Amino acid sequence: MKKIASFTVNHLDLLPGVYVSRRDSIGIETLTTYDLRMTAPNKEPVMNTAEMHTIEHLGATFLRNHFEYRDRVIYFGPMGCRTGFYLILTGKQTSSEILGLVTETFEFIRDFQGEVPGASPRDCGNYLDMNLPMAKFLADKYLSESLYTANEKNLNYPE
Repeated sequence: MKKIASFTVNHLDLLPGVYVSRRDSIGIETLTTYDLRMTAPNKEPVMNTAEMHTIEHLGATFLRNHFEYRDRVIYFGPMGCRTGFYLILTGKQTSSEILGLVTETFEFIRDFQGEVPGASPRDCGNYLDMNLPMAKFLADKYLSESLYTANEKNLNYPE
């Protein structure tokens, strides 16, 4: 079988950042999948499920309510390897063009106070697996070490 696109990225040289993972055409619409890489693969520990689950709830809620992007958000969710998240939007924006949106999202997570949206037995299939303090810590780390200092090395996949 042919190797899928995400398995062709050199994960040994991949830095935390924001990357265009792929573009898919569906009819006249283009869907762009972004790789929001929060940890250096195979170098840093992976994130635990509780904080990833919390980031997923907060990130999806923020993005699907965003005044400019809410109608363009298709998906926000975790990578199986637990090193980051995928964001799928309609359109052909570059990593640089959505950096502001990703930064806003993770600032929202870092600064969030209160009950995590959807963290109830009625709304979520695993509502007890949440860790807001660690989600906020990881959001702050991603902001300070990657998003606020983004450059070509963490906005474009390594060769």
